[in-house]
Amino acid sequence: MSSHNSSGLHAAAAGCSSGQLFLQPVWDRLRTREALTQSPFFPVIFSITTYVSFCLPFAALDLLCPWVPALRRCKIQPHSAPTARQLLSCLGQTLFQHLVFVFPLTLLHWARGPALLPPDAPALPQLLGHVALCLLLFDAEFFVWHVLHHRVPWLYRTFHKVHHQNAPSFALATQYVSVWELFSLGFFDMVNIALLQCHPLTVLVFHTVNIWLSVEDHSGYDFPWSTHRLVPFGWYGGVVHHDVHHSHFNYNFAPYFTHWDRLLGTLRHPHAQ
Repeated sequence: MSSHNSSGLHAAAAGCSSGQLFLQPVWDRLRTREALTQSPFFPVIFSITTYVSFCLPFAALDLLCPWVPALRRCKIQPHSAPTARQLLSCLGQTLFQHLVFVFPLTLLHWARGPALLPPDAPALPQLLGHVALCLLLFDAEFFVWHVLHHRVPWLYRTFHKVHHQNAPSFALATQYVSVWELFSLGFFDMVNIALLQCHPLTVLVFHTVNIWLSVEDHSGYDFPWSTHRLVPFGWYGGVVHHDVHHSHFNYNFAPYFTHWDRLLGTLRHPHAQ
C-alpha cells in the first residue's frame, strides 16, 4: 500500500474518532437537497411541518381523552379538554403568522445571499454540546423575558396575555402568541446560534428539539416517558412544571429547567397546587 493511501486511511480514522463519520452521511444527504434547504421557503416549511407533526398526536389525544379512561389518568387536568374550535383557531393563527410575518423576514434574509454549506459534518460531541448550550441559553433568556412580561402590567396586557387565553394549555396553543412574542423568542434563538457559531446541522437539531420540548410543555399530558421523568434530580421541569405556570401565573417562569426558579424563589412544585 502506498504512503499516500496509508495517510488517507489515517485521516479517515481521525475523522471517525472525532465523531464526524457518524454524522457525515446524514449531512451529505442533506447537502444533496441544497436547492430546498437553501431556498427562502425552507425555514417556514421546516418550522410549520415540525411543529404540526408534534402537535397533531396530542390533538388526537385531546379529542379521544373524554372517552378513554387511560388517557384521562395521564392528563394533568383530566376534566379540561380543548374544543375542536380552539384547536383550529390556534392552528390557524400559527399558519397565518408564519405566512404573513415570518416568511417575509425569511425572504429578506435569503435575498442577502445564501450562506455556503460546509462540506464536513460537525463532530457528534460538538453537536450535542452546542444543542445543550443553546437550550440553556434560551432557558435563561426566556426566564428573564417571561418574568418581565408578567411583572410589568403593560407588557403582560399588550404582548403576553394572548398566550394565556387558553387555560389549561394544550399542544396547539404552544404558538398561540403575539407577533412580538414570536419574534422576540425567535431572536434569542438566532443570537445563540450566531454566538456559538453552530453548524447548520446543529441548528436543525436544536430547532427540532426546541420545538418538541415546547410542544410537550404545553401538551397537558404527563406520561411515564415524558422528558422531565428522564432527567434526574428534578433539574428539568417539563410539562408538570409549565402546567403549574398556566394555573399560577407568578411561578415557574423558566420554560424547561428549574434552576432559575429555584435560585430566585419562583419555583412551585405540582403537589403544592
